[in-house]
Amino acid sequence: MDLLSGLEQFGINVEQENTEIYAEEKRKEQNKVKTSDEKTVVRAKRPETEFLFTKRIRCTICDRVFDVRMVKNARVKRLQPDFDLRPRFENIDTLKYDVYACPYCGYAAMGRYFEHLTKGQIQLVKDNVCANFKRTGDAEPDSYTYEQAIARYKLALYNSIVKRAKTSEKAYTCLKISWLYREMAGMDAASEEEKAKKAEYEKLQEEFYKEAYEGFQKALATETFPMCGMDSFTMDYLIASMACHFKDFSYASKAVSNILSSQIADRRIKNRALELKEEIIAQIRNESNN
Repeated sequence: MDLLSGLEQFGINVEQENTEIYAEEKRKEQNKVKTSDEKTVVRAKRPETEFLFTKRIRCTICDRVFDVRMVKNARVKRLQPDFDLRPRFENIDTLKYDVYACPYCGYAAMGRYFEHLTKGQIQLVKDNVCANFKRTGDAEPDSYTYEQAIARYKLALYNSIVKRAKTSEKAYTCLKISWLYREMAGMDAASEEEKAKKAEYEKLQEEFYKEAYEGFQKALATETFPMCGMDSFTMDYLIASMACHFKDFSYASKAVSNILSSQIADRRIKNRALELKEEIIAQIRNESNN
């Protein structure tokens, strides 16, 4: 299954390009050789538009100004996150609004990465994204559906591959796409068609989660902190929780031990690490019994 399927609506033919997410990292490695359990589903009681505002953004690539929907952070109420720190807020899923996507040239990235490009990266985007981009003609919606949000993230992921972004940026984008698919997979399914879609969402959630997990592991070996806005202990916890999901208990245990043995790790992340340690032990025992 092509993880970047759906970008055809933007005029991008991923079949004609090498869109393997970590192809650049693999090429560099070859050159070196030559030389939660159950999550809480929050039902929106108020429309998301009450928690959004419109911001004008100038595109780093084409220099045109466009509108994006952004979250009024002061108005949202934070809820308990998922086991892997997937954020939860009352009445709104803020993840849907993290990507800026220029409707004129096709450049897209999460807000934290949107402006920071080298001249070489700008040229790569112009040659490989803008040259083929096709405007959808749709007006900016008042709020984003999950399908619209995922399409924006996939466009951001494609841009990150094209511009040869840091591995952590690509991994973080994959993680957020996986989180969005998790939400879609958690929705009720009554008809056979809905059940089939639910199964597809679950599969895509797992595939993007795997890409994120592998990407973060590579990033740890080549990048410095902070990474994706996280310190080393938060990243250790995130990857440990993902490792536990994939039953990589050895890696998860080492990451958790690193947090618990630290004298400077935040108390909240230590408490989470302690809970995760108990979960790891329980899963190992369960595996042994089976």
